[in-house]
Amino acid sequence: MEQQLPKITPFLMFAGRAEEAMKYYTSIFEDAEITSIVHNGDGTVMQATFKLNGQLFMCIDSPIEHDFSFTPAISLYVTCNTQKEIEQAFEQLSDGGEVLMTLDAYPFSEKFGWVNDKFGVSWQLNLQSTPPT
Repeated sequence: MEQQLPKITPFLMFAGRAEEAMKYYTSIFEDAEITSIVHNGDGTVMQATFKLNGQLFMCIDSPIEHDFSFTPAISLYVTCNTQKEIEQAFEQLSDGGEVLMTLDAYPFSEKFGWVNDKFGVSWQLNLQSTPPT
C-alpha cells in the first residue's frame, strides 16, 4: 500500500548523507522509523520518508552540488516530555554539531536548548512545562 503524504511535509535535502542522517535521527527519537527509501545507482538517496515521534519527513541526497545548506532560520521544534528525553536528545544532536543555545532555563522555558546537528539541521528542544496543580 502506498503511503499517503500529509499536505505539508518537512523536506530535508542532504549532500550524500541522507541515509546516515535518517538512521541517526531514528535512533534518537521514539516512534521513529525509516518508512521508505529508494536509492540512486550510486547508493545515494533518490527519495525517502521517515518518522520521528510520528511526524513524517521526506529527504533526498541532492544530485546537484549547491552553495547552500541548512540554516537555523528554519528549525525543527521538539517538545520533550521528560528531563531524560530532552537531555539525551540535546546530547546526541549536539555531538559533532554546534550548540546555539545551551540546555538551560530561560524566561520563556523551564528547560530549552538549540543546536545545529552534525548534518547542519537545526533543532530547538523544549521541555513540556508541567501545568500547575
